[in-house]
Amino acid sequence: MAKKESVTVQGMEIAVLTHRQDDYISLTDMAKYKNAEATGLVISHWLRTGYTINFMGAWERFHNPDFNVTEFGNIKMESVDNSFVLTTKQWTERTNAIGIIAKPGRYGGTYANRDIAFEFATWLSLEFKLYLITEFQRLKEDEQQRLSLEWNLQRTLSKINYRIHTDAIKEKIIPPEVTRAQAVAVYASETDLLNVALFGMTAAE
Repeated sequence: MAKKESVTVQGMEIAVLTHRQDDYISLTDMAKYKNAEATGLVISHWLRTGYTINFMGAWERFHNPDFNVTEFGNIKMESVDNSFVLTTKQWTERTNAIGIIAKPGRYGGTYANRDIAFEFATWLSLEFKLYLITEFQRLKEDEQQRLSLEWNLQRTLSKINYRIHTDAIKEKIIPPEVTRAQAVAVYASETDLLNVALFGMTAAE
């Protein structure tokens, strides 16, 4: 798990985590819209529906090469029983699913990939889903703006430091008797060190 962020939907703060290099949204926080005192029960009721099971299975087959299709078939057959119950833990352990996870400790709860989370939001309320999508998109736009500002700042720092860096190369590294071509090669090599330090890659990369 990486960074934690959040969106506010109809007065409720909903956590968003980066997991497997993708966004996972807290179903536990979302379930409070239905019943703040029994979020686990709300999620279990949603999980046991035939539509949810089919959607989750389709998502896993598309994204997860290790998905246990055989066990998924068994769950589908069991789901026709009125007493059928399915928890997040049962789903993930039986099918090796990756689209929904139970996270213990700080920021704990049930999280799902945004595709699945939006389906859960549909089940909760169409209005709630529209608010969630709007706020999630705003979060992503803010992230892109921050990344753009960071990149521009790095470029500005690079420009400022480039002159200082080249002057230092001229004074400390390049002996006076080298040719212009040799000096250019040294500048290029040293500049790439600066590029790697700031951007993680050389100019050519």
